[in-house]
Amino acid sequence: MLALTVVIVAAEVVGALLSGSLALLADAGHAFMDSAAIGLALLASWAATRPASLKRTFGFERTEVLAAAANAVFLWVVAAWIGWAAIGRFIDGFGGDPVEVAGGWVLAVGGIGLLVNIAAASLLHGSSTRNLNVEAAFRHVLADLMVSVAVMISATAILIFGWWWIDPALSLLIAVLVVLSSWKLVASVFDVLIDSVPKDVDLDALCSDMEDVPGVTVMHDIHVWTVTSGYVSMSAHVLTDPTHEASHGEVLVELQRIAKDRHGISHVTLQLETSEANCTEDHHLDRADLRERT
Repeated sequence: MLALTVVIVAAEVVGALLSGSLALLADAGHAFMDSAAIGLALLASWAATRPASLKRTFGFERTEVLAAAANAVFLWVVAAWIGWAAIGRFIDGFGGDPVEVAGGWVLAVGGIGLLVNIAAASLLHGSSTRNLNVEAAFRHVLADLMVSVAVMISATAILIFGWWWIDPALSLLIAVLVVLSSWKLVASVFDVLIDSVPKDVDLDALCSDMEDVPGVTVMHDIHVWTVTSGYVSMSAHVLTDPTHEASHGEVLVELQRIAKDRHGISHVTLQLETSEANCTEDHHLDRADLRERT
């Protein structure tokens, strides 16, 4: 799959240079985003095998996030450049000096991209209903397939009608598509870097489940964040009833089970206390604050 998308990127970059087509170059940027997404998955697998150390206690778990941020910035720079170049071609074209685009080259390379995208879609289709990541990749490939069709239509219009303006117009459209399709990636990276609560974790429900455990009075200084994809951590202080007959060890085991089994949290660190007076740390979020903000 990665090899197929790399073939598309290489072919479209070469085709764009030979034909002068901005649309092909813009589509190459969009295809690059797909290959980068697949590469990030491979990078995450490699990073997970790297050991932690005294300086990096989480190892290289966030390599995936940093690579995704770099990928998004690169894509937006490319989209901005393509948009600027397309507007420049509109100005030149309507001023009487349109850039000549070799429609034959665009049609040929667009056809190669279409065939490769059809092959990639066929490879992914069978597994797309069983795996969310594969389904996301399948949808990206379908989007690339539709763009390839649009590029071929623009090339045909250039060859038959001489519509020079269709190439910069399609370039603008693809540039917007690149920005829109990468927006979710940018938002996800931002949430991870500022240690936001993951969207699939209901913090209020998590605290409620824990406070229902016999012997637990209230939760405070609550933090839940994503280290990297599929690895969610939690830390909190738990005020317990000192008169309850269950030991702290039994309460702790039950709280960890709830966090992991019910809410999918990978790493749980809890500090059990019998009195708030003995807790001198600055709290970021107490249970009372959570109730007020819900």
